[in-house]
Order: sequence, then C-alpha cells, then structure tokens
Amino acid sequence: MKITLAVIGKTEVGFVRQGIEEYVKRLQHYVAFNIQYIGDVRNTRNMSEAQQKAAEGKALLATLETSDYAVLLDEHGTERTSVDFSQWLQRRMASGSKRLVFVVGGPYGFSQDVYDRANEKISLSKMTFPHELVRLIFVEQLYRAFTILKHEPYHHE
Repeated sequence: MKITLAVIGKTEVGFVRQGIEEYVKRLQHYVAFNIQYIGDVRNTRNMSEAQQKAAEGKALLATLETSDYAVLLDEHGTERTSVDFSQWLQRRMASGSKRLVFVVGGPYGFSQDVYDRANEKISLSKMTFPHELVRLIFVEQLYRAFTILKHEPYHHE
C-alpha cells in the first residue's frame, strides 16, 4: 500500500518543513509515502470562504483516484490515541486498498464535495492548529504508528 498526504499549498515555515522532511525520511523505512502538494487557489481576496473551499475542493478531488481510501484530517473526525491509530492503520493496510490518502484542507476547511468523497475523518486533537503544523504533527504520528506496530522503542506508554 502507498500512503499519501495531500495538502493545499507548499510548507513555507522553515522549521516545520525541516521537521516534515525528517519524518518523511524516517517513514521511507516502513512504507511508500509521499506528500502531494496541491497549488494554492489564486485571487482568494476576491472570493468568499465558500468559493475558496469549493475551488480547493475541486483541486483536491482531481488528485484522488476512484480506488483511493480518502481520510480527511478534520477537527470533527474520530479522535484516537497513538496506539489506537497504529491499530487502525494496520487494519487499513490489510484491507487491500491500493492507496491511503490523508487530506489536509486549506484555512477554511473542506467543501461539501470533499466531505462527500471522503471515506473517513480523523481528528488529531480538539485543539485548532495551523494547517502547516498539522502536516508535521501528522507525519510524526504516522511514523510513531509504524514504530508501535514494529515494537520499536520510540513510543512510551
């Protein structure tokens, strides 16, 4: 199985980008993983929130294949502990899906079309984080999940 993190726009903050690069490098040991950067919507000053979400949603949906299992990283999704997430990940990997795609939306979240396409929603926390920081938190948690599954000494309970 391949795992993709689909995000709107580049990661601009240097320390966040460095952290992401470190965990992406570590993940290569466990799984075929990549980050798919989807271009920012242009002329957002002239758009309402709904119009911006719709434009981002259209771009996100264009990157998904019919067979993809799409998981939105959304504040209203299911919360899991790191161990629970690792067990969920193991079940998803055993399901036979070709590609598991985690999606981070833009600053206003997702359009209804993206919600309708999603197979599932996961919340990283009840707190709100900048969407660039969500990328780093997620790739660290994905790495942690694999170390839990492999019984490696990264996660402590």
